[in-house]
Amino acid sequence: MASSWWRWRRCCSWRPAARSPGPGSPGRAGLSGLRAATAAAAAAAARAQMSYFNLVKSLTSAFPNMYSISRFHHMTPAVCCCSKTRSGEKYTDPFNLGWRDLKGLYEDIRKELFISTTELKEMCEYYFDGKGKAFRPIIVVLMARACNIHHNNSRNVQASQRAIALIAEMIHTASLVHDDVIDDASSRRGKHTVNKIWGEKKAVLAGDLILSAASIALARIGNTAVVSILTQVIEDLVRGEFLQLGSKENENERFAHYLEKTFKKTASLIANSCKAVSVLGCPDPVVHEIAYQYGKNVGLAFQLIDDVLDFTSCSDRMGKPTSADLKLGLATGPVLFACQQFPEMNAMIMRRFSSPGDVDRARQYVLQNKNVLQSEKGA
Repeated sequence: MASSWWRWRRCCSWRPAARSPGPGSPGRAGLSGLRAATAAAAAAAARAQMSYFNLVKSLTSAFPNMYSISRFHHMTPAVCCCSKTRSGEKYTDPFNLGWRDLKGLYEDIRKELFISTTELKEMCEYYFDGKGKAFRPIIVVLMARACNIHHNNSRNVQASQRAIALIAEMIHTASLVHDDVIDDASSRRGKHTVNKIWGEKKAVLAGDLILSAASIALARIGNTAVVSILTQVIEDLVRGEFLQLGSKENENERFAHYLEKTFKKTASLIANSCKAVSVLGCPDPVVHEIAYQYGKNVGLAFQLIDDVLDFTSCSDRMGKPTSADLKLGLATGPVLFACQQFPEMNAMIMRRFSSPGDVDRARQYVLQNKNVLQSEKGA
């Protein structure tokens, strides 16, 4: 797995900036390591203390079945309430373990969105209907559990750590509402978007209100370090959106641009949320960095797979239109890899697939590309 990633990086001819907070050295963890991470964390509950080596191993070991990554793009229902990990218990599904601490997730989020105006309340609660994947909250509570076990063998997720999971989902959802306005999207999660039902102006206000409710919940935790960590996410979301509006002529610079954009728009939230729960659960800055790096690589891998599915999956399965990125003029990982085999795509990328037939031709090039799975290997 690690060698595949490094081959992918060499193919990209990309190197991280020395002090960049973005997609620096990718480490060894990808989204495919999530099952191994959670299984290791559950097994560690039977031991008195987890060593640093075991923590690193539990958070960075690559799970051999990398093709199982795409399963995280589908919803797994809640199965049980917050509870302790039982010694010797085996978990094969991280969602089953994570949902122990997330029962009532969406009900609790709706409580944070206490709104008297009927229409605004309906808009803000629109995506908190329990039909989302809750991928980010799952990652956050699993990281919290691993850090707590490592630090003092605590088998409980703290209330403040669970609050970070809710806040992460609220920030993510607010960004979706705003993104749909920017992209003029018409469907999300298999239904009409907020902006299509209520209009763009009201959708922007709804996204702002969700973000403000998340900020209030964050302040209530009362930890200034955690507040600072998660406010960085909001800055990254804005900067990532600006990066997405631009492009690079140089092929090598495009990959760096794409990865930086991906980090800021997707991975930063996961990375900083993981770091936040580690700060709340363990005083060791080494653990904080491990949690951050793991979350960063999970986020990058998740988005790489999402970009592949935009070409290889169907709209019904994705819950949103496929080839949407091409229609928006965006060159994602699969497009950049295809461009290496089909140089004629360079002109399409620079004009953001705006000429008649560009989207269909680019899609065919991607599907014909012999290295179309490079993004998946990279993840």
